[in-house]
Amino acid sequence: MSRTQQIRIDKQMSLIDEEVHLRVMSSGTDVPEQSPSFAIPLNEVGIAGKTVWVQLPEGRIPFEAKLTVALPAELRGIHMSRLEQAISELHEISFDRLCDYTTSLAEKMITRQRGKKGRITLTGKRPLLRRSKISRQLSVDPLLVRVEAGIHRSDDGVDVHLSNGIGVCHITACPCTQVYNQDVFAGQRDCPMPTHSQRSQTWLHVSGSGPVPPYIELLDCLENALHLTQDLLKRPDEAEIVLKSHQRPQFAEDAVRETARSVGVQFGSILPQSTGVVIESLSFESIHIHDVCCRLETSLGEICAHL
Repeated sequence: MSRTQQIRIDKQMSLIDEEVHLRVMSSGTDVPEQSPSFAIPLNEVGIAGKTVWVQLPEGRIPFEAKLTVALPAELRGIHMSRLEQAISELHEISFDRLCDYTTSLAEKMITRQRGKKGRITLTGKRPLLRRSKISRQLSVDPLLVRVEAGIHRSDDGVDVHLSNGIGVCHITACPCTQVYNQDVFAGQRDCPMPTHSQRSQTWLHVSGSGPVPPYIELLDCLENALHLTQDLLKRPDEAEIVLKSHQRPQFAEDAVRETARSVGVQFGSILPQSTGVVIESLSFESIHIHDVCCRLETSLGEICAHL
């Protein structure tokens, strides 16, 4: 281990004798355990804006974390330092999936608090390496990631309800202007009619009390439904994606519905019908000043019923 990797310890002498610290810690007042001035339970108390570094197959990647627990009415506060301790204890451990890290963190967090419910949210980016369709250039792109864990502790143990979500950027072409131009230039053009296009961002979340699909399977759903974009594109790649997006133009509503269809086809016979599905799309409009948003919150069973 190099010197820069070693744990740094403050070499300054302690200003308070160690025996004094031990005496106060063993017999002093535990303020969070005091009674509050107004005894009403709180739904969520914790830390936000915390950066956690998770060792994944791609390397050590930072994610922004929010950790909260429910606070019973009779307690003044949660034990805040115990949240940080749980994070520190997982820092050197490697995980195959971000969901596995989240589950381990959830179990450590909730067992050290008096409250029985909690929530963890991790957001960040993972590297996504893809080759462009025509030139076969390797593009290093960001894959947006969000993992959430709802936690409940009972006498039977800890139950963790996971949601695995990813977000991608893609291009949409507006069907309205294209159909209008088809009437204006009827019979004059063989290629798809011009229309305005925009950069869009679509999120797919799949949640359940059991295992949830890995991000690569969620990415398959999005790739089958949308015209995904990349940072590194040569002119042939650009021409291809623009043509495809105009041959199959999409509203934000279409982006969400086609993603839902893709989820139903891919997971309908694999995951429980009660599996939760949330799809959100945001279109950064090019000729309008406003943006367009669309959201679907449903179950896998409801999607399959419409296939």
